[in-house]
Amino acid sequence: MCLDYVPLSCLLFFLLCAVGGAMVILLPILLLRAIPRTLKAGGVFRFASYYADHMVLQKEPAGAILWGYGKSDATVTMYLYEENNLLMKKMTQVEERFRIWKIVLNPMSPGGPYRIEIQQSLKGRVANVSLNDVYFGDVWLCSGQSNMEMTLLQIFNASKELADAPNFPLVRVFAASRIQAKKELQDLAKIDLQWSVPTAANPGHGDFIYFSAVCWLFGRSLFETVKYPIGLVESFWGGSAIEAWSSKRALRECGLSEKTVSKSPTSFSGPRNQSVLWNAMIHPLLNMTLRGAIWYQGETNTQMNTDLYNCTFPALIEDWRKTFHEGSEGQTERFFPFGFVQLSAYRQEEIDESFPHIRWHQTADFGYVPNRKMPNTFMAVAIDLGDDKSPTGSIHPRDKQSVAYRLHLGARAVAYGEKNLTFQGPYPQSVHVGVVEKLIKVTFGQKIKLHHLNKNIFEVCCSQASGGCTWKPVPMTSSSSFTVTLQDPACSDSVAGLRYAWTAWPCEYKQCPIYNLQMLPAPPFITFSKKDPGWIMT
Repeated sequence: MCLDYVPLSCLLFFLLCAVGGAMVILLPILLLRAIPRTLKAGGVFRFASYYADHMVLQKEPAGAILWGYGKSDATVTMYLYEENNLLMKKMTQVEERFRIWKIVLNPMSPGGPYRIEIQQSLKGRVANVSLNDVYFGDVWLCSGQSNMEMTLLQIFNASKELADAPNFPLVRVFAASRIQAKKELQDLAKIDLQWSVPTAANPGHGDFIYFSAVCWLFGRSLFETVKYPIGLVESFWGGSAIEAWSSKRALRECGLSEKTVSKSPTSFSGPRNQSVLWNAMIHPLLNMTLRGAIWYQGETNTQMNTDLYNCTFPALIEDWRKTFHEGSEGQTERFFPFGFVQLSAYRQEEIDESFPHIRWHQTADFGYVPNRKMPNTFMAVAIDLGDDKSPTGSIHPRDKQSVAYRLHLGARAVAYGEKNLTFQGPYPQSVHVGVVEKLIKVTFGQKIKLHHLNKNIFEVCCSQASGGCTWKPVPMTSSSSFTVTLQDPACSDSVAGLRYAWTAWPCEYKQCPIYNLQMLPAPPFITFSKKDPGWIMT
Protein backbone atom coordinates (compact mmCIF):
# COMPACT_ATOMS: atom_id res chain seq x y z
CA MET A 1 0.00 0.00 0.00
CA CYS A 2 1.39 3.43 -1.02
CA LEU A 3 0.79 6.79 0.62
CA ASP A 4 1.13 10.17 -1.09
CA TYR A 5 0.15 13.18 0.98
CA VAL A 6 2.14 16.37 1.56
CA PRO A 7 0.33 19.55 2.74
CA LEU A 8 0.70 22.65 0.54
CA SER A 9 2.22 24.58 3.48
CA CYS A 10 5.04 22.05 3.69
CA LEU A 11 5.74 22.32 -0.03
CA LEU A 12 6.04 26.11 0.24
CA PHE A 13 8.37 25.72 3.18
CA PHE A 14 10.53 23.30 1.18
CA LEU A 15 11.01 25.99 -1.48
CA LEU A 16 12.01 28.57 1.10
CA CYS A 17 14.51 26.18 2.61
CA ALA A 18 15.92 25.39 -0.82
CA VAL A 19 16.77 29.04 -1.36
CA GLY A 20 18.93 28.90 1.75
CA GLY A 21 20.63 25.69 0.60
CA ALA A 22 19.04 23.65 3.39
CA MET A 23 16.55 21.61 1.39
CA VAL A 24 18.68 18.47 1.29
CA ILE A 25 18.78 18.40 5.08
CA LEU A 26 15.24 19.52 5.88
CA LEU A 27 13.25 17.69 3.20
CA PRO A 28 13.52 14.17 4.77
CA ILE A 29 12.71 15.57 8.21
CA LEU A 30 9.65 17.47 7.00
CA LEU A 31 8.41 14.47 5.02
CA LEU A 32 8.65 12.27 8.10
CA ARG A 33 6.73 14.86 10.09
CA ALA A 34 4.06 15.37 7.43
CA ILE A 35 3.25 11.75 6.57
CA PRO A 36 2.62 10.31 10.06
CA ARG A 37 -0.19 12.83 10.62
CA THR A 38 -2.18 10.87 8.02
CA LEU A 39 -1.56 7.63 9.90
CA LYS A 40 -2.78 8.64 13.35
CA ALA A 41 -6.17 7.39 14.54
CA GLY A 42 -8.89 9.96 14.05
CA GLY A 43 -7.19 12.07 11.37
CA VAL A 44 -6.21 9.06 9.32
CA PHE A 45 -6.67 8.55 5.63
CA ARG A 46 -5.92 4.92 4.98
CA PHE A 47 -7.35 1.51 4.35
CA ALA A 48 -8.35 -0.75 7.23
CA SER A 49 -5.47 -2.93 8.42
CA TYR A 50 -6.14 -5.97 6.24
CA TYR A 51 -6.09 -4.22 2.87
CA ALA A 52 -2.72 -4.43 1.19
CA ASP A 53 -0.88 -5.17 -2.02
CA HIS A 54 -1.30 -8.77 -3.30
CA MET A 55 -4.68 -9.26 -1.65
CA VAL A 56 -7.66 -11.16 -3.01
CA LEU A 57 -11.10 -9.50 -2.99
CA GLN A 58 -14.33 -11.44 -3.29
CA LYS A 59 -15.48 -11.96 -6.87
CA GLU A 60 -18.96 -11.95 -8.38
CA PRO A 61 -21.83 -12.33 -7.72
CA ALA A 62 -20.97 -10.44 -4.52
CA GLY A 63 -19.46 -6.99 -4.43
CA ALA A 64 -16.20 -6.67 -2.52
CA ILE A 65 -16.06 -4.14 0.31
CA LEU A 66 -13.34 -1.52 0.64
CA TRP A 67 -13.19 0.49 3.83
CA GLY A 68 -10.86 2.60 5.89
CA TYR A 69 -10.44 5.85 7.78
CA GLY A 70 -10.47 9.48 6.77
CA LYS A 71 -11.32 13.02 7.83
CA SER A 72 -14.91 13.77 8.71
CA ASP A 73 -17.06 14.82 5.75
CA ALA A 74 -14.23 14.37 3.26
CA THR A 75 -15.09 13.00 -0.18
CA VAL A 76 -13.49 9.67 -1.01
CA THR A 77 -13.19 8.53 -4.63
CA MET A 78 -12.18 5.02 -5.67
CA TYR A 79 -10.58 4.20 -9.03
CA LEU A 80 -10.11 0.61 -10.21
CA TYR A 81 -7.57 0.10 -12.98
CA GLU A 82 -6.53 -2.83 -15.12
CA GLU A 83 -3.10 -1.75 -16.30
CA ASN A 84 -3.86 1.86 -17.35
CA ASN A 85 -7.52 1.33 -18.15
CA LEU A 86 -10.04 2.76 -15.71
CA LEU A 87 -12.72 0.11 -15.11
CA MET A 88 -14.68 1.52 -12.20
CA LYS A 89 -15.12 4.76 -10.28
CA LYS A 90 -17.03 5.11 -7.00
CA MET A 91 -17.52 7.97 -4.56
CA THR A 92 -18.57 8.21 -0.92
CA GLN A 93 -18.26 10.46 2.12
CA VAL A 94 -16.29 9.86 5.30
CA GLU A 95 -18.75 9.22 8.12
CA GLU A 96 -18.61 11.99 10.69
CA ARG A 97 -18.72 10.18 14.03
CA PHE A 98 -16.30 7.26 13.52
CA ARG A 99 -14.49 8.78 10.53
CA ILE A 100 -14.92 5.66 8.44
CA TRP A 101 -15.50 5.41 4.71
CA LYS A 102 -16.88 2.33 2.98
CA ILE A 103 -17.30 1.47 -0.69
CA VAL A 104 -19.07 -1.51 -2.22
CA LEU A 105 -17.52 -2.43 -5.56
CA ASN A 106 -19.51 -3.64 -8.50
CA PRO A 107 -19.29 -7.43 -8.82
CA MET A 108 -16.10 -8.41 -10.62
CA SER A 109 -15.30 -11.59 -12.52
CA PRO A 110 -12.32 -13.57 -11.21
CA GLY A 111 -8.86 -12.49 -12.29
CA GLY A 112 -6.35 -9.69 -12.13
CA PRO A 113 -4.01 -8.04 -11.44
CA TYR A 114 -5.72 -4.72 -10.73
CA ARG A 115 -4.68 -1.46 -9.15
CA ILE A 116 -7.00 0.36 -6.77
CA GLU A 117 -6.52 4.01 -5.94
CA ILE A 118 -8.46 5.84 -3.25
CA GLN A 119 -8.41 9.62 -3.12
CA GLN A 120 -9.58 11.81 -0.25
CA SER A 121 -10.53 15.41 -0.96
CA LEU A 122 -11.33 18.02 1.67
CA LYS A 123 -11.13 21.80 1.32
CA GLY A 124 -8.74 21.60 -1.60
CA ARG A 125 -6.40 19.14 0.09
CA VAL A 126 -5.96 15.78 -1.55
CA ALA A 127 -4.52 12.52 -0.24
CA ASN A 128 -4.10 9.22 -2.03
CA VAL A 129 -3.60 5.59 -1.06
CA SER A 130 -3.34 2.66 -3.42
CA LEU A 131 -3.35 -1.12 -3.61
CA ASN A 132 -1.37 -3.00 -6.24
CA ASP A 133 -1.41 -6.54 -7.58
CA VAL A 134 -5.00 -7.08 -6.43
CA TYR A 135 -6.98 -10.09 -7.68
CA PHE A 136 -10.63 -11.06 -7.51
CA GLY A 137 -11.52 -14.60 -6.49
CA ASP A 138 -12.99 -16.39 -3.48
CA VAL A 139 -12.06 -15.38 0.06
CA TRP A 140 -12.21 -18.02 2.81
CA LEU A 141 -11.79 -17.47 6.54
CA CYS A 142 -9.95 -20.20 8.52
CA SER A 143 -10.38 -20.30 12.30
CA GLY A 144 -10.18 -22.57 15.33
CA GLN A 145 -7.49 -23.84 17.69
CA SER A 146 -4.15 -25.63 17.42
CA ASN A 147 -5.03 -28.20 14.76
CA MET A 148 -5.91 -25.30 12.50
CA GLU A 149 -2.82 -23.51 13.76
CA MET A 150 -0.37 -26.28 12.81
CA THR A 151 1.87 -25.14 9.97
CA LEU A 152 3.24 -26.93 6.92
CA LEU A 153 6.46 -27.48 8.89
CA GLN A 154 4.59 -29.78 11.29
CA ILE A 155 2.81 -32.15 8.91
CA PHE A 156 3.72 -35.16 6.81
CA ASN A 157 5.85 -34.39 3.71
CA ALA A 158 6.60 -30.90 5.03
CA SER A 159 9.59 -30.26 2.77
CA LYS A 160 7.69 -31.15 -0.37
CA GLU A 161 4.64 -29.10 0.64
CA LEU A 162 6.78 -26.03 1.31
CA ALA A 163 8.68 -26.45 -1.95
CA ASP A 164 5.38 -26.67 -3.85
CA ALA A 165 3.95 -23.48 -2.36
CA PRO A 166 5.45 -21.05 -4.95
CA ASN A 167 3.68 -23.03 -7.69
CA PHE A 168 0.39 -21.50 -6.51
CA PRO A 169 0.95 -17.73 -6.78
CA LEU A 170 -2.79 -17.06 -7.05
CA VAL A 171 -3.51 -18.58 -3.65
CA ARG A 172 -2.83 -15.54 -1.47
CA VAL A 173 -2.42 -15.70 2.31
CA PHE A 174 -3.07 -13.39 5.28
CA ALA A 175 -2.62 -14.05 9.02
CA ALA A 176 -4.08 -12.05 11.90
CA SER A 177 -2.09 -11.86 15.13
CA ARG A 178 -3.25 -13.53 18.33
CA ILE A 179 -4.87 -10.74 20.33
CA GLN A 180 -7.53 -10.73 23.07
CA ALA A 181 -9.88 -7.84 23.85
CA LYS A 182 -12.59 -7.18 26.42
CA LYS A 183 -14.58 -5.06 23.95
CA GLU A 184 -15.30 -5.40 20.25
CA LEU A 185 -12.50 -3.86 18.18
CA GLN A 186 -13.19 -1.97 14.99
CA ASP A 187 -9.97 -3.09 13.29
CA LEU A 188 -7.27 -5.68 13.83
CA ALA A 189 -4.77 -4.57 16.45
CA LYS A 190 -1.89 -6.48 14.86
CA ILE A 191 -1.08 -8.63 11.83
CA ASP A 192 1.35 -11.54 11.66
CA LEU A 193 1.46 -11.91 7.89
CA GLN A 194 0.15 -9.19 5.60
CA TRP A 195 -1.28 -10.33 2.26
CA SER A 196 1.44 -12.30 0.52
CA VAL A 197 2.19 -14.33 -2.56
CA PRO A 198 3.21 -17.79 -1.29
CA THR A 199 6.89 -18.64 -1.12
CA ALA A 200 8.74 -21.67 0.19
CA ALA A 201 8.99 -19.86 3.53
CA ASN A 202 5.87 -17.87 4.37
CA PRO A 203 3.38 -20.78 4.61
CA GLY A 204 5.52 -22.31 7.36
CA HIS A 205 7.35 -19.89 9.64
CA GLY A 206 7.54 -22.29 12.57
CA ASP A 207 5.59 -24.54 14.89
CA PHE A 208 2.11 -23.09 15.50
CA ILE A 209 3.14 -19.68 14.16
CA TYR A 210 1.75 -19.35 10.61
CA PHE A 211 0.62 -20.27 8.02
CA SER A 212 -2.08 -22.92 8.72
CA ALA A 213 -1.47 -26.21 6.91
CA VAL A 214 -5.18 -27.07 6.77
CA CYS A 215 -6.08 -23.60 5.50
CA TRP A 216 -3.32 -23.61 2.88
CA LEU A 217 -4.00 -27.15 1.63
CA PHE A 218 -7.75 -26.48 1.52
CA GLY A 219 -7.23 -23.29 -0.50
CA ARG A 220 -4.75 -24.96 -2.82
CA SER A 221 -7.18 -27.80 -3.50
CA LEU A 222 -9.96 -25.30 -4.22
CA PHE A 223 -7.70 -23.42 -6.63
CA GLU A 224 -6.91 -26.64 -8.48
CA THR A 225 -10.67 -27.17 -8.84
CA VAL A 226 -11.99 -23.69 -9.68
CA LYS A 227 -8.89 -22.38 -11.51
CA TYR A 228 -9.15 -18.81 -10.23
CA PRO A 229 -7.63 -16.85 -7.30
CA ILE A 230 -8.25 -17.90 -3.71
CA GLY A 231 -7.68 -15.61 -0.72
CA LEU A 232 -7.06 -17.26 2.66
CA VAL A 233 -7.54 -15.29 5.89
CA GLU A 234 -6.45 -17.09 9.03
CA SER A 235 -7.52 -16.12 12.53
CA PHE A 236 -6.94 -18.79 15.18
CA TRP A 237 -5.43 -19.52 18.59
CA GLY A 238 -4.24 -22.86 19.95
CA GLY A 239 -6.01 -24.18 23.03
CA SER A 240 -8.89 -21.73 22.64
CA ALA A 241 -12.47 -22.52 23.67
CA ILE A 242 -15.49 -21.86 21.48
CA GLU A 243 -16.72 -19.41 24.11
CA ALA A 244 -13.77 -17.12 23.29
CA TRP A 245 -14.76 -17.05 19.58
CA SER A 246 -18.45 -16.39 20.28
CA SER A 247 -20.17 -13.05 20.73
CA LYS A 248 -22.02 -12.38 23.97
CA ARG A 249 -25.38 -12.61 22.18
CA ALA A 250 -24.51 -16.03 20.69
CA LEU A 251 -23.56 -17.34 24.13
CA ARG A 252 -26.78 -16.04 25.63
CA GLU A 253 -28.67 -18.19 23.12
CA CYS A 254 -27.18 -21.18 24.94
CA GLY A 255 -27.77 -19.91 28.47
CA LEU A 256 -24.24 -18.63 29.01
CA SER A 257 -24.17 -15.16 30.52
CA GLU A 258 -21.18 -13.07 31.54
CA LYS A 259 -21.70 -14.31 35.08
CA THR A 260 -21.52 -17.98 34.08
CA VAL A 261 -18.54 -19.67 35.71
CA SER A 262 -17.11 -22.59 33.75
CA LYS A 263 -14.74 -25.30 34.95
CA SER A 264 -11.36 -24.40 33.42
CA PRO A 265 -9.63 -27.13 31.37
CA THR A 266 -6.24 -28.09 32.73
CA SER A 267 -4.46 -29.36 29.62
CA PHE A 268 -5.26 -26.48 27.25
CA SER A 269 -3.62 -23.09 27.64
CA GLY A 270 -5.47 -20.93 25.13
CA PRO A 271 -8.07 -18.21 25.78
CA ARG A 272 -11.30 -19.40 27.38
CA ASN A 273 -12.92 -16.17 28.57
CA GLN A 274 -16.12 -15.26 26.80
CA SER A 275 -15.84 -13.33 23.52
CA VAL A 276 -12.22 -12.20 23.89
CA LEU A 277 -11.24 -13.59 20.47
CA TRP A 278 -14.52 -12.66 18.85
CA ASN A 279 -13.84 -9.10 19.97
CA ALA A 280 -10.25 -8.89 18.73
CA MET A 281 -9.92 -11.39 15.87
CA ILE A 282 -13.35 -11.82 14.24
CA HIS A 283 -15.34 -8.62 14.83
CA PRO A 284 -12.72 -6.48 13.00
CA LEU A 285 -13.20 -8.63 9.88
CA LEU A 286 -16.98 -8.26 9.63
CA ASN A 287 -16.86 -5.68 6.80
CA MET A 288 -14.97 -8.14 4.63
CA THR A 289 -16.89 -9.92 1.87
CA LEU A 290 -16.39 -13.68 2.32
CA ARG A 291 -17.15 -16.76 0.24
CA GLY A 292 -17.10 -19.08 3.25
CA ALA A 293 -15.32 -20.28 6.38
CA ILE A 294 -13.68 -23.44 7.72
CA TRP A 295 -13.30 -24.31 11.40
CA TYR A 296 -11.14 -26.79 13.33
CA GLN A 297 -11.88 -26.55 17.06
CA GLY A 298 -13.41 -28.51 19.90
CA GLU A 299 -10.54 -30.16 21.77
CA THR A 300 -10.63 -27.58 24.56
CA ASN A 301 -14.37 -28.03 24.92
CA THR A 302 -13.93 -31.70 25.76
CA GLN A 303 -13.07 -30.25 29.17
CA MET A 304 -15.31 -27.18 29.19
CA ASN A 305 -19.07 -26.90 28.61
CA THR A 306 -18.98 -30.12 26.59
CA ASP A 307 -22.72 -30.74 26.94
CA LEU A 308 -23.46 -27.27 25.56
CA TYR A 309 -21.44 -27.65 22.36
CA ASN A 310 -24.52 -28.89 20.48
CA CYS A 311 -25.84 -25.36 21.09
CA THR A 312 -22.72 -23.16 21.17
CA PHE A 313 -21.36 -24.40 17.85
CA PRO A 314 -24.55 -23.92 15.78
CA ALA A 315 -25.05 -20.59 17.58
CA LEU A 316 -21.55 -19.44 16.59
CA ILE A 317 -22.17 -20.37 12.95
CA GLU A 318 -25.51 -18.56 12.88
CA ASP A 319 -24.08 -15.47 14.58
CA TRP A 320 -21.03 -15.26 12.30
CA ARG A 321 -23.27 -15.61 9.25
CA LYS A 322 -25.63 -12.89 10.39
CA THR A 323 -22.94 -10.40 11.40
CA PHE A 324 -20.71 -10.92 8.33
CA HIS A 325 -23.79 -10.46 6.14
CA GLU A 326 -24.68 -7.21 7.89
CA GLY A 327 -21.10 -5.92 8.12
CA SER A 328 -20.55 -6.41 4.38
CA GLU A 329 -23.70 -4.48 3.42
CA GLY A 330 -25.36 -7.78 2.50
CA GLN A 331 -22.56 -8.86 0.14
CA THR A 332 -21.46 -11.91 2.16
CA GLU A 333 -24.18 -14.53 1.78
CA ARG A 334 -26.58 -14.68 4.73
CA PHE A 335 -26.00 -18.43 5.05
CA PHE A 336 -22.50 -18.61 3.66
CA PRO A 337 -20.93 -22.10 3.47
CA PHE A 338 -19.32 -23.21 6.73
CA GLY A 339 -17.07 -26.28 6.91
CA PHE A 340 -15.53 -27.93 9.94
CA VAL A 341 -13.37 -30.87 10.98
CA GLN A 342 -14.84 -33.51 13.24
CA LEU A 343 -12.19 -34.28 15.86
CA SER A 344 -9.63 -36.98 15.20
CA ALA A 345 -8.61 -39.91 17.41
CA TYR A 346 -6.90 -39.07 20.70
CA ARG A 347 -5.06 -41.11 23.35
CA GLN A 348 -5.40 -44.69 22.32
CA GLU A 349 -5.00 -46.05 25.83
CA GLU A 350 -7.72 -43.97 27.51
CA ILE A 351 -11.42 -44.63 27.99
CA ASP A 352 -12.72 -41.11 27.54
CA GLU A 353 -16.22 -40.34 26.28
CA SER A 354 -15.70 -36.59 26.07
CA PHE A 355 -14.26 -36.91 22.56
CA PRO A 356 -17.13 -39.01 21.17
CA HIS A 357 -19.59 -36.63 22.81
CA ILE A 358 -17.98 -33.53 21.31
CA ARG A 359 -17.86 -35.20 17.87
CA TRP A 360 -21.59 -35.88 18.13
CA HIS A 361 -22.29 -32.35 19.36
CA GLN A 362 -20.28 -30.92 16.45
CA THR A 363 -23.18 -32.10 14.27
CA ALA A 364 -25.83 -30.70 16.67
CA ASP A 365 -26.53 -34.35 17.60
CA PHE A 366 -27.59 -35.37 14.09
CA GLY A 367 -24.40 -37.25 13.22
CA TYR A 368 -24.22 -35.71 9.76
CA VAL A 369 -24.40 -32.35 8.00
CA PRO A 370 -26.06 -30.41 6.52
CA ASN A 371 -29.04 -30.77 8.85
CA ARG A 372 -31.95 -28.57 9.91
CA LYS A 373 -29.95 -26.93 12.71
CA MET A 374 -26.81 -26.54 10.59
CA PRO A 375 -27.84 -25.71 7.01
CA ASN A 376 -25.25 -25.19 4.28
CA THR A 377 -22.49 -26.81 6.34
CA PHE A 378 -19.99 -29.54 5.49
CA MET A 379 -17.79 -31.77 7.63
CA ALA A 380 -14.47 -33.56 7.26
CA VAL A 381 -14.57 -36.74 9.37
CA ALA A 382 -11.14 -37.38 10.90
CA ILE A 383 -11.67 -40.27 13.35
CA ASP A 384 -9.40 -42.51 11.27
CA LEU A 385 -6.40 -40.15 11.23
CA GLY A 386 -5.01 -40.92 14.70
CA ASP A 387 -1.28 -40.26 15.06
CA ASP A 388 0.19 -41.49 18.35
CA LYS A 389 3.72 -40.72 17.14
CA SER A 390 3.08 -37.03 16.46
CA PRO A 391 5.90 -34.95 18.02
CA THR A 392 3.33 -32.60 19.55
CA GLY A 393 1.10 -35.36 20.89
CA SER A 394 -1.66 -37.49 19.42
CA ILE A 395 -4.07 -34.59 19.74
CA HIS A 396 -2.19 -33.07 16.77
CA PRO A 397 -2.29 -35.62 13.93
CA ARG A 398 0.10 -34.80 11.11
CA ASP A 399 -2.00 -35.95 8.16
CA LYS A 400 -3.51 -32.58 7.39
CA GLN A 401 -3.56 -33.43 3.69
CA SER A 402 -6.45 -35.86 4.22
CA VAL A 403 -8.26 -33.33 6.41
CA ALA A 404 -7.96 -30.62 3.75
CA TYR A 405 -8.94 -33.01 0.96
CA ARG A 406 -12.11 -34.04 2.78
CA LEU A 407 -12.93 -30.40 3.54
CA HIS A 408 -12.48 -29.40 -0.07
CA LEU A 409 -14.86 -32.17 -1.18
CA GLY A 410 -17.47 -30.68 1.14
CA ALA A 411 -16.83 -27.20 -0.22
CA ARG A 412 -17.19 -28.40 -3.80
CA ALA A 413 -20.54 -30.00 -3.00
CA VAL A 414 -22.03 -27.42 -0.62
CA ALA A 415 -20.38 -24.13 -1.61
CA TYR A 416 -19.83 -24.73 -5.32
CA GLY A 417 -22.85 -26.90 -6.03
CA GLU A 418 -21.15 -29.86 -7.71
CA LYS A 419 -23.83 -32.45 -8.33
CA ASN A 420 -23.46 -36.13 -7.47
CA LEU A 421 -20.30 -35.47 -5.44
CA THR A 422 -20.06 -37.52 -2.25
CA PHE A 423 -18.29 -35.65 0.53
CA GLN A 424 -19.16 -37.62 3.68
CA GLY A 425 -18.88 -41.29 4.55
CA PRO A 426 -21.83 -43.69 4.88
CA TYR A 427 -24.45 -43.02 7.53
CA PRO A 428 -27.06 -45.58 8.75
CA GLN A 429 -30.62 -45.32 7.47
CA SER A 430 -32.15 -48.11 9.54
CA VAL A 431 -31.41 -50.60 12.32
CA HIS A 432 -33.19 -53.98 12.24
CA VAL A 433 -32.95 -56.08 15.41
CA GLY A 434 -33.84 -59.73 14.91
CA VAL A 435 -34.74 -61.01 18.36
CA VAL A 436 -35.03 -64.67 17.34
CA GLU A 437 -31.94 -64.73 15.13
CA LYS A 438 -30.00 -62.59 17.61
CA LEU A 439 -28.76 -60.47 14.70
CA ILE A 440 -28.68 -56.72 14.10
CA LYS A 441 -28.62 -55.42 10.56
CA VAL A 442 -27.47 -51.84 10.01
CA THR A 443 -28.38 -50.46 6.58
CA PHE A 444 -26.45 -47.46 5.24
CA GLY A 445 -27.47 -44.82 2.73
CA GLN A 446 -24.40 -45.40 0.56
CA LYS A 447 -22.59 -48.42 -0.76
CA ILE A 448 -19.98 -49.43 1.79
CA LYS A 449 -16.54 -50.92 1.62
CA LEU A 450 -15.69 -53.13 4.60
CA HIS A 451 -12.02 -52.98 5.48
CA HIS A 452 -12.24 -55.64 8.14
CA LEU A 453 -14.53 -57.10 10.77
CA ASN A 454 -14.31 -55.60 14.23
CA LYS A 455 -15.48 -56.91 17.60
CA ASN A 456 -15.61 -53.63 19.52
CA ILE A 457 -16.42 -50.66 17.30
CA PHE A 458 -20.19 -51.33 17.48
CA GLU A 459 -21.85 -51.38 20.91
CA VAL A 460 -25.41 -52.18 21.95
CA CYS A 461 -27.28 -50.63 24.83
CA CYS A 462 -28.85 -53.43 26.90
CA SER A 463 -31.88 -52.29 28.88
CA GLN A 464 -31.83 -52.74 32.64
CA ALA A 465 -34.82 -53.48 34.83
CA SER A 466 -33.97 -50.52 37.02
CA GLY A 467 -33.98 -48.21 34.01
CA GLY A 468 -31.16 -47.01 31.81
CA CYS A 469 -28.89 -49.41 29.97
CA THR A 470 -25.41 -50.85 29.81
CA TRP A 471 -23.24 -50.56 26.70
CA LYS A 472 -21.66 -53.81 25.51
CA PRO A 473 -19.50 -54.57 22.44
CA VAL A 474 -21.22 -56.43 19.62
CA PRO A 475 -19.10 -58.12 16.91
CA MET A 476 -19.48 -57.60 13.19
CA THR A 477 -20.06 -60.85 11.30
CA SER A 478 -20.64 -59.95 7.64
CA SER A 479 -21.58 -57.23 5.19
CA SER A 480 -23.20 -56.62 1.82
CA SER A 481 -23.29 -53.58 -0.47
CA PHE A 482 -25.33 -51.48 1.96
CA THR A 483 -25.61 -53.56 5.13
CA VAL A 484 -23.47 -54.65 8.07
CA THR A 485 -24.64 -57.60 10.18
CA LEU A 486 -23.86 -57.78 13.90
CA GLN A 487 -24.11 -60.82 16.15
CA ASP A 488 -25.85 -60.00 19.42
CA PRO A 489 -25.65 -62.83 21.96
CA ALA A 490 -25.88 -60.46 24.92
CA CYS A 491 -29.31 -58.84 24.95
CA SER A 492 -31.15 -59.31 21.67
CA ASP A 493 -34.57 -59.02 23.29
CA SER A 494 -33.72 -55.83 25.17
CA VAL A 495 -31.58 -53.82 22.78
CA ALA A 496 -32.41 -50.18 23.42
CA GLY A 497 -29.63 -48.49 21.47
CA LEU A 498 -26.69 -48.85 19.14
CA ARG A 499 -23.58 -46.78 18.65
CA TYR A 500 -20.53 -46.84 16.38
CA ALA A 501 -16.96 -45.56 16.92
CA TRP A 502 -17.91 -44.17 20.33
CA THR A 503 -14.39 -43.98 21.77
CA ALA A 504 -11.60 -41.44 21.87
CA TRP A 505 -9.52 -43.67 19.54
CA PRO A 506 -11.94 -45.61 17.29
CA CYS A 507 -9.39 -47.20 14.95
CA GLU A 508 -5.83 -47.18 13.69
CA TYR A 509 -4.67 -44.85 10.93
CA LYS A 510 -7.09 -45.16 7.99
CA GLN A 511 -8.19 -48.56 9.30
CA CYS A 512 -11.72 -48.00 10.53
CA PRO A 513 -13.87 -50.91 9.34
CA ILE A 514 -16.48 -48.99 7.32
CA TYR A 515 -15.81 -46.60 4.41
CA ASN A 516 -17.70 -45.68 1.28
CA LEU A 517 -16.42 -46.39 -2.21
CA GLN A 518 -14.64 -43.01 -2.22
CA MET A 519 -12.70 -44.12 0.91
CA LEU A 520 -14.40 -41.65 3.24
CA PRO A 521 -14.92 -43.10 6.73
CA ALA A 522 -18.34 -43.60 8.28
CA PRO A 523 -18.78 -40.96 11.00
CA PRO A 524 -19.58 -41.92 14.60
CA PHE A 525 -23.24 -42.32 15.42
CA ILE A 526 -25.55 -43.20 18.31
CA THR A 527 -29.21 -44.15 18.01
CA PHE A 528 -31.97 -45.37 20.33
CA SER A 529 -35.02 -47.54 19.64
CA LYS A 530 -37.52 -45.06 21.07
CA LYS A 531 -36.19 -42.08 19.13
CA ASP A 532 -35.16 -43.43 15.73
CA PRO A 533 -37.97 -43.99 13.18
CA GLY A 534 -35.64 -46.33 11.31
CA TRP A 535 -35.42 -48.74 14.25
CA ILE A 536 -37.16 -52.09 13.64
CA MET A 537 -37.46 -55.05 16.04
CA THR A 538 -38.85 -58.44 14.94
